[in-house]
Amino acid sequence: MKDWRWFVSAVALALVGLSVVLFSSCSTLDRTVVEPPQIEGAHFVGNKVCAECHSNITRIFPASPHARFYKDDLKWAATAGCESCHGAGSEHVRVGGGRGKFIVNPGKDPATCFQCHLEVHAEFNLPQHHPVIENRMNCVQCHDPHGRDIMKPHGGLAMARLNESCAQCHREQARPFVFEHEALREGCTVCHTPHGSINEKLLVERDANLCLKCHAQVQSASGRRFIGKQDHSVLLTLGTCWSAGCHPAIHGSNTNRKMHY
Repeated sequence: MKDWRWFVSAVALALVGLSVVLFSSCSTLDRTVVEPPQIEGAHFVGNKVCAECHSNITRIFPASPHARFYKDDLKWAATAGCESCHGAGSEHVRVGGGRGKFIVNPGKDPATCFQCHLEVHAEFNLPQHHPVIENRMNCVQCHDPHGRDIMKPHGGLAMARLNESCAQCHREQARPFVFEHEALREGCTVCHTPHGSINEKLLVERDANLCLKCHAQVQSASGRRFIGKQDHSVLLTLGTCWSAGCHPAIHGSNTNRKMHY
């Protein structure tokens, strides 16, 4: 009987402790998820005031993925409007607008973007990453925060969704080749993770397993490993496909169909 009472008491205490954790975490959500940029002395004016000057943006913004959080009601200005990313706008309006005048530009400081994109912030802290947190790059170089296609850079080309964003900097890798690597048709992100990685060159995998995602390996009855029609049993022990001297021109070649320079 005592054992039974002890068990019931332990379960009850565990449930009480769990409920405290749940209620405390839920009660702090409105303070921890999103906080708009702080602009001293300014108060919120609402999206309609912003639209009076920035009609070129508000005209295209309804098609943006960010517009899912868009609300015209002033009470939502801090969490679901222009000012949730750019800060309260009253001082900006008072001085007649102007770039950087009492307004925050998330394109120059990624801190605002990181308020919502927590997983991306974590990726930028991995050993290999694009230098966004070092302020040598910014989010809008690759993403248009206001337009329909958030995966292309602000003011970018219509075909930017796949590789054009990367090609702005990595021109040698993205240029046309006589013998192309078919993976580039699917996009750079098939092999590279754009924000950050534990692997060199932002690779999704650090070894031959990266190539084996597309180039199937078949093992013969004798234990030999074939990729395509060629025996790779020894070659796979020499290193990665691109660093062992087998396929060094991994993005494409103008001279050799087996990806040699």
